[in-house]
Amino acid sequence: MSLTADKLATEIKVTQYDFDPNSTAATAVAWVDMRDFSKLLVAFFRTIGTSAVTLTIKAGTTSSGGTTATVVTKTVSSEPDAVGDYIFLECLASQVAQKAAEDGYAYRYVSAYVSFATGTDEGVVTYILGGPKFAYDGLTADYVS
Repeated sequence: MSLTADKLATEIKVTQYDFDPNSTAATAVAWVDMRDFSKLLVAFFRTIGTSAVTLTIKAGTTSSGGTTATVVTKTVSSEPDAVGDYIFLECLASQVAQKAAEDGYAYRYVSAYVSFATGTDEGVVTYILGGPKFAYDGLTADYVS
């Protein structure tokens, strides 16, 4: 008997991004639309370097950011300073909506922002979008270029 399980792939959307900004400035990883999701979990995984990391989630008015505002910031108690270390940061669509109401902007998109103390550091950033309004096969799909 063959059974294909595809339960989580219909309930969450997972994407991953290689993060190598060659900078110490806070840099957007990837803007995603929160319209059809109620929550976002961001994971940062260290691949190169040992410097301090700042992880923030910002909301924006357009798919490229537009007007932005900080929704949540990670206060790191123990730096992910070795290859293989990882940290998480989460935000809810309700937090994005609250920030939009406070600021008077129509925030709909979110992006993780990562900054390193050393410009040569690198990592992998994973987005896990949950609470979809519409679950369907292929919400999480392979990406091979």
